[in-house]
Amino acid sequence: MDTPEQTPEQTPQPPQPPQPDPNVTTPAINETLERRRAQQSLPLAIIAGLAAALVGAVLWAVVTYATDMKIGWMAIGVGFLVGYAMRFGRGIDASFKIIGAIYALLGCAFGNVLTIYAYAAHNTGMTVFDVMTRVDFGQIISIMGKSFSPMDILFYGIAVYQGWRFSTLPAAAQARA
Repeated sequence: MDTPEQTPEQTPQPPQPPQPDPNVTTPAINETLERRRAQQSLPLAIIAGLAAALVGAVLWAVVTYATDMKIGWMAIGVGFLVGYAMRFGRGIDASFKIIGAIYALLGCAFGNVLTIYAYAAHNTGMTVFDVMTRVDFGQIISIMGKSFSPMDILFYGIAVYQGWRFSTLPAAAQARA
């Protein structure tokens, strides 16, 4: 029994990768990037991110003191809050992400510092502000070190990632801008 031979036109071809859109050119992409860079404001992002880190730290301390529990999820909230606040700067460059990650970490650490101040104020009968002015900061760092656990590394790491990840506008929002 003879089978008919396949001609090259009949031979199954592997699927071809999608071709680039000829309407989107490198100059058009560069023009869009330049327009977006002209719209970004690093100073605004720095101010918004710092404010969010401070608000997150205060919330961290209030929740920790009120519940008498160190809640790791607060770190994630601080990172998320900082990341979204950084978006006020409408950034697309990596510098926004780096600053967001640093602010998230600092917000978490400052939340722990404020919590220690709150407990010290409670134990001494002083106000938090009195404790801040009278207690040596080295003692606060020592207490932080003694209360630090491996889980803190995990949650601080997630907070840093959140600060990094959410500090710039997503690509879809960049395209609309």
